[in-house]
Amino acid sequence: MMPFHYPTAARLDSNGRSGYTARALAAEEGTAVPMRLITGVLALLATLLLPEFANAHAILEDSTPGIGASIKPGKLDLRFRYNSRIDRARSRLTLIRAGHSRDTVAIAPDGPPDVIAAHLDLIPGRYVLRWQVLAVDGHITRGDVPFTVTAP
Repeated sequence: MMPFHYPTAARLDSNGRSGYTARALAAEEGTAVPMRLITGVLALLATLLLPEFANAHAILEDSTPGIGASIKPGKLDLRFRYNSRIDRARSRLTLIRAGHSRDTVAIAPDGPPDVIAAHLDLIPGRYVLRWQVLAVDGHITRGDVPFTVTAP
């Protein structure tokens, strides 16, 4: 009966010197080529799929007003720009006022494919614009943009 050897353990000769490396053991046991093949296939899949995962959600890149901004009262042109095209018809904006009341904000029907635009007329107070967009790949993304309208 042959003694059991762990594949990653180095075998020592009678002088205590290593006679094999982990790679030599793998080659000796017939696992070197399959492991290289599996590693190569996994690397290829990761390379091909990473761009798809990176574009899986529409990420807010820029907004007017900005997060935490202080703006003047009156007419406000809202603009939210994302890292990918979005489906305007299935996206929404909600204005949340200081008393937690909510109003749906009408999104402009046209414009660049990665931008949502709208118009508001606001009085002084604290607000949150809650956005929800549907990216053209079918993923929904949500977020909040808090801001303050200052007194004149």
